[in-house]
Amino acid sequence: MIVDPMKSETPPNGHAPQRPAPEREFAMRFTSTPRGARLARRLVSHRLNDWGHPYTTPINETLTLITAELSANAVRHGHVPGRDIHVQLTLTEGTFRIEVTDTRAEKQPSPTPASPDPLSESGRGLHLVAVLADDWGVTPRPAAPGKTVWAQLRVPTGGHAHAHPGASDPADSASVQGHNAKSIPATS
Repeated sequence: MIVDPMKSETPPNGHAPQRPAPEREFAMRFTSTPRGARLARRLVSHRLNDWGHPYTTPINETLTLITAELSANAVRHGHVPGRDIHVQLTLTEGTFRIEVTDTRAEKQPSPTPASPDPLSESGRGLHLVAVLADDWGVTPRPAAPGKTVWAQLRVPTGGHAHAHPGASDPADSASVQGHNAKSIPATS
């Protein structure tokens, strides 16, 4: 198992840093199936709406897309028959954090995703996460086999939705900053 020290949350002394208690939290287990990944994406979007970030705001759209990519990856690459994925969304000190945990420890995503084949229909998920999130990484699952892939997105002061630097137009939250990128349609 390779963990990038720049992305690991466990410092070299082996003690995990103490995090403040979240102001808001949503956590749920989902079946490790495409249907479970879709449900995770939809429920995170609904929860963000309930927390004051309406569906069409950049924060909701960006976190929903990140959730979709991480949960789809957990289903595709971390699936273990009979085991669920766990999704957790928290808001702590103005930062949203989405975590998707699966039970497959031996399949770790690369800390720097490889360039996808331009003709391939897949392989862009972690590139989107890296561009849209303020930070992301992978940590080992503490008490059992598996891993947690996480991403963080800061909310500006005042808690209002903002245009993330990776999204040039709120209607196109999948745009890549500084590159000519095509909009990626949402899938169900």
